[in-house]
Amino acid sequence: MCELFGLSARLPTAVSVSMRALARHGSQARHLGDGWGVAFHAGDDALLIKQPEAANDSPWVGFLETRRIRSRTVIAHIRRATQGEISLRNTQPFSRELGGRMHVFAHNGKLPVIEQRFASAFHRFQPIGSTGSEVAFCVLLERLAPLWERGVPSPAMRVDIVATLARELRELGPANFLYSDGELLIAHGHRRTQGNNEIAPPGLVTLTRCCMVDPDALSSVGVQLHESQYVTLFASVPLTDETWRPLEEGELVAVSSAQPVRR
Repeated sequence: MCELFGLSARLPTAVSVSMRALARHGSQARHLGDGWGVAFHAGDDALLIKQPEAANDSPWVGFLETRRIRSRTVIAHIRRATQGEISLRNTQPFSRELGGRMHVFAHNGKLPVIEQRFASAFHRFQPIGSTGSEVAFCVLLERLAPLWERGVPSPAMRVDIVATLARELRELGPANFLYSDGELLIAHGHRRTQGNNEIAPPGLVTLTRCCMVDPDALSSVGVQLHESQYVTLFASVPLTDETWRPLEEGELVAVSSAQPVRR
């Protein structure tokens, strides 16, 4: 299955991301994926870099491994195609503008009947590609749009809408996802293919840590924080030997600047 990674930091920090290391760590078959992408939020905008090819074959990956990009919120995705052809339009994360800021979404799982379930849901936001993941993102934005038309909605209002859609997605298939509007990073854990090939929880794990203790602890799995920092991390599988907390089946966690907002 696909691999997800999310980071929320207390302050903007210089982050280097190695998609090669994340892919090798997350896949038992060491399969580097049918595409990869990473989004770095910067205020109301986001820098999105993605390619529909294996991370090993991409010169952009080398750029990301050496370039220090400042961000408080990062979402990364390694794709293993299960729906839709291997192409840029089907490569995650996906991004759209809403309320004058960029929103970013990445999903892990297969939602085979989502197009039929939400066939009449699209108005402003239309899928570009042919994945159920992008359909889910467009449905989410359609539901959030009325809130943002009146200004910046409260975190509670935003989380409630995300949680409602998450419950509906769980009825269709594995629904692990990361979503950010530049202020909130919301993670939803469900089920994923485990080491014994069983589809079961956990779908995501999380860790909150102060990198002043060991700023290089994540470097072996492709994440380098270049300043002392307090961060909350989400990933498909634990990235270090520390005790990562598995998200319960159907658990949704919202954080802002690494601090919990709502669970």
